[in-house]
Amino acid sequence: MMWIALHLVTSRKMACRRVFIASLAAAVALGGCAGQPKQPVLYPNNHLQAVGEQTAQQDIAACIEFARASNVNEKKDAEVGRKAAGGAAVGGASAAAWGLVRGGDVGNRALAGAAAGATAGAVHGGLQSTETSPLFMNFVNKCLSDKGYSVIGWQ
Repeated sequence: MMWIALHLVTSRKMACRRVFIASLAAAVALGGCAGQPKQPVLYPNNHLQAVGEQTAQQDIAACIEFARASNVNEKKDAEVGRKAAGGAAVGGASAAAWGLVRGGDVGNRALAGAAAGATAGAVHGGLQSTETSPLFMNFVNKCLSDKGYSVIGWQ
């Protein structure tokens, strides 16, 4: 009887791990579904009108390359790990507290909560990891501003 109970607990933990790993893989896969990268939109000021659209596009490309060469992260890649860890902490603590109130195996509830929280955090971070980093956009905006352009946004 003891062996069956131990087997059930071990099976439950393995199932939680499998769900977590599968969800993390899904988050990483979703992160790769990014569309066309955002580009700065320039206000048609006197400088843009003087140099023309072709030169402006070349300057945009040069500023983007300058940001990359300066080791500024283009995407929010670090969000996945940070959000997964945060989700695991919140999920684990919440489920453990619930286990204390409701009774039962607090450890199993905490493990399940941590797995669920990490999964939710990883998926959320994976979706955000495709977004252009605000620091990267600011770097490119500054570069273009120094060249005489006025950036009004990114799309």
